[in-house]
Amino acid sequence: MAQHVYGVDLGTSNIKLYNSSGDTVLNEKNIIAIKNRKEVFSFGNSAFDMYEKAPENIEVSFPLKFGVIADIQNMETLFNCFYKKINGGKNVTGADFCIAVPTDVTEVEKRAFYDVIMDTRIKLHKITVVEKPIADAAGVGIDVNSPNGHLIVNVGYDTTEISVISLGGIVLSKLIKTGGSRLDDAICNIIRKKYNLVIGSRSAEQVKIALADAINEDKDKTAMTYGRNIVTGLPNAREISGELVHEAISEILHQIIENIKVILERTPPELSADIIARGIYLTGGSSEIKNIDKLITSETGLKVNVVEKPSESVIRGIAKIVKEPELSGLMYIPREKQYD
Repeated sequence: MAQHVYGVDLGTSNIKLYNSSGDTVLNEKNIIAIKNRKEVFSFGNSAFDMYEKAPENIEVSFPLKFGVIADIQNMETLFNCFYKKINGGKNVTGADFCIAVPTDVTEVEKRAFYDVIMDTRIKLHKITVVEKPIADAAGVGIDVNSPNGHLIVNVGYDTTEISVISLGGIVLSKLIKTGGSRLDDAICNIIRKKYNLVIGSRSAEQVKIALADAINEDKDKTAMTYGRNIVTGLPNAREISGELVHEAISEILHQIIENIKVILERTPPELSADIIARGIYLTGGSSEIKNIDKLITSETGLKVNVVEKPSESVIRGIAKIVKEPELSGLMYIPREKQYD
C-alpha cells in the first residue's frame, strides 16, 4: 500500500476525507460556488454561507443529489479543491484512495464515484471501493467479519440507507429518498401554510436543529425564523413552536420506520435473532434529531444504539479498514465488466 492513503466519503450534504499520514479527517459542506460559469469562487463551508444568497453570476450548487453524483464535472473540481486543502496546499502524488459507495444504486451510479477520483489531475497509485454500509458498521465498532447479523440505519441529508450485514457482506439493503432535506421541506411547507411565511431551506434547517423532537410536542419551546410574507411581500419574522415542527416531521419519520420494518420482515430468522440481541445501529447526520432512537424503539421493539458523531461513522470506518490488515479484504478494485 502507498505511503499516503486517503479515505473518501462523498455525502449529499457533506464531504469527508481521511488522510492516513496525519490521521486527520476533513468534514465540510459538499458545495461549490462557480462565478461566471467557469471560475471557482468558493467551496465547502464558505460556499455554503452563500447558499440561497448569491447574485445571479455566482452559481452555488451541491454536486450530489439523493446520494448519487448529479454533476460529475463540479464534483471533480470540488474534490481537487478539498484534496489540496487536506494536504495543506501540497500536491501529493502516488497515493491510494478508498471510496465509500452506496449499495442500492445502479452500477453506473457506483462507477461515477470511482470516476471522480480516476479523472482528477491527481497522480494516484490505486483506487479501491468499499460498500458504504460496511464502512459504516466498521466505524461504529462492529466486527464486520463476524457471522453475526447487524442492522445499520444511516439517515443522511437526501437519503436513508437501511442495511443488514454479516460476514463482511451485505445481506439486504434499501436506499430510500427520505432524509434531512425532506424534513426541512416539510418545515418550510407547514410554516408557509400556517403563517403565509416563505422561508429558505437553511432557515428551516436551523429551526429543525433547535426544535425537532421525534416524540414530544413541546408548545413552550420556540425559535424565531425570518422570511417573506406571501400576502404583503414584505420581510417578516415568526416565532415557531416545537409542536408545529413535530407535526411537520412526524409523517416523514414514520416513513423511515416503515422501511426499517420492511427490511426486518425480509431478514433471515437467524440474523433476526442477532439483531434482537444487538439492536439497531443508527448513524448519519440526520439521526441526531432528538428522541428519534426512542421513536424507533417504540415502533419496532428493538433497542437503538446511538453513536458519537454519527455523520462521521463512514469515514471513521474507512480509516479503520485502510489501517487494519485483517479488514483489507473489505476493499476491492472494481472491474470494468461490473459496470457494463
